[in-house]
Amino acid sequence: MTIGIALLLAGLMGAGGVALAAAAAHAAPGAGLESAAYMLLFHAAAVVAGAALLERDMAWRPALLLASFGWIIGAALFSGDISLRAFTGNRLFPMAAPTGGTVLILAWVCLSIAAIGALIKR
Repeated sequence: MTIGIALLLAGLMGAGGVALAAAAAHAAPGAGLESAAYMLLFHAAAVVAGAALLERDMAWRPALLLASFGWIIGAALFSGDISLRAFTGNRLFPMAAPTGGTVLILAWVCLSIAAIGALIKR
């Protein structure tokens, strides 16, 4: 069930990333939407890869789950804040984009921890 939720969210992230890339090119050029689109697209792919690793039990599950949901939450905060500012001039909350970026960095560290856990297990 966790993998299904992760894949559902990855699909939505990918769709949102493509939509933001189009908006960056046509609706709001120069508003920073390119960064929001990239974060969603890159991390959607990472979530799909994380789901595949989980399914094959190739990494330490707790850290990999934390990484996957960190990618989802971090990308949503980062991209959501930038998108909201571009389209409405408002923010999600103060420091939402930097918080999302920090969560993304920590999620990548969790992937490394998941790999270390797998190496120790083997």
